[in-house]
Amino acid sequence: MHDLLKRAALPFLALVIALPVSANAQTAKTVPQSQTEMQLSFAPLVKQTAGAVVNVYAEKTVRRQSPFAGDPFFEQFFGQQMPNRSEKQSSLGSGVIVEANGTIVTNNHVVEGADDIKIALSDGREFPCKVVLRDDRVDLAVLKVDTKETFPTLQLGNSDAVEVGDLVLAIGNPFGVGQTVTSGIVSALARNQVVKNEFGFFIQTDASINPGNSGGALMNMKGELIGINTAIFSRGGGSNGIGFAIPANLVKVFLASADAGVKSFERPYVGATFDAVTSEVAEALGLNKARGALIVKVTDGSPAAKAGLKAGQIVSAVDGIPVEHPDALLYRLTTAGLGKSVQLTVVENGREQQIALALDRAPETAPRDQRTIGGRTPFTGAVVENLSPRVADELRMPSESTGVVVSEVTEDSLAARLGFEPKDIIISINGAEVKTTKELAAVADEDPNFWRVEIERDGQRIRQFFR
Repeated sequence: MHDLLKRAALPFLALVIALPVSANAQTAKTVPQSQTEMQLSFAPLVKQTAGAVVNVYAEKTVRRQSPFAGDPFFEQFFGQQMPNRSEKQSSLGSGVIVEANGTIVTNNHVVEGADDIKIALSDGREFPCKVVLRDDRVDLAVLKVDTKETFPTLQLGNSDAVEVGDLVLAIGNPFGVGQTVTSGIVSALARNQVVKNEFGFFIQTDASINPGNSGGALMNMKGELIGINTAIFSRGGGSNGIGFAIPANLVKVFLASADAGVKSFERPYVGATFDAVTSEVAEALGLNKARGALIVKVTDGSPAAKAGLKAGQIVSAVDGIPVEHPDALLYRLTTAGLGKSVQLTVVENGREQQIALALDRAPETAPRDQRTIGGRTPFTGAVVENLSPRVADELRMPSESTGVVVSEVTEDSLAARLGFEPKDIIISINGAEVKTTKELAAVADEDPNFWRVEIERDGQRIRQFFR
């Protein structure tokens, strides 16, 4: 069976290091020489930090549609006796208190879609909390407890200082059995292609990772938070010794956005697309190693274009820190922060040069002009906006997308019943190209008897006809 990705957080098993030794070296083994050596323990560090790690309980209501809904035979004989049902679903994860006022960091997938969220401290106390900010691309969420009480916290460390082989501790709630502390080492850095979201820069550990620990703490020997445990590779849902944590430096930037009260987490807009440097690409360009981010396309007028970046160049470092792959480049730009400027090391024709890149928000090159379409049209109940790099970023669409996009579809509306979905780009109506929401609203007001609609969905053109 192929390894399947299972999200979880990361408890870490005791570390055993096996090194090849000679026969003479084996005879040199000794027992602990003092009582002090025999009593070495992680216990003082655990006592100092365990109170800042909490259990997160999330509950959401799921609507179950009757299998006979829409069947005229059953509706005729049973009517409303077989209505759609709603049921509660619960999930369990972990979280870390990072501010004494009750601000908690966890994984987005722990609380996504939840109607009610509460946290439980290690001493048994429970508190309701609300989501302040969440983002599925980086799989982080910030929660806040509404109380004047002061809580124990974990200090955020510098994840860039982490090295392979560093000893680490993790605290979480595996399988819901209660708070558990385990140990391990950092086994790799800058891991990507771990989960399906856009973020791809993880600290890898050899730790035992199990369901229920998502959002838990990965700590160094100073008691600092260096990562939020988030995912595992597993055959059967349990630990196989390969686990992943989101670096603390990204958590810092995300937490700063939450503290600033923003509605969504924004990353710097570059205006360029990148690809991995494969061994074939490296050989063709005369590189001695396949590392870096290959520039594939640069958008006119974007920060990348203004900086002088061109297709075919390779970004090998950001502010002197090597870039292993495009995901690492995105991570470095994101953790540098909006409003800053970074120095890119760019390789072209075998020569390196330093290029300054300004890190700004994605622009609204066209005002979004959000409108909700009503009346007697196929779009009734759809919310539409003019596409721009910022709107595209919010909707998780390519930044170069243009036109009019459906950003939301009201449940049970005519647009929903006809199959329109968020991210649908409306290309034309009755043969006339639609460039703005104003033009779409004008066509809708005309109320034609026949509708020939062309949309783009996930890069595919779809034509639909309505009367």
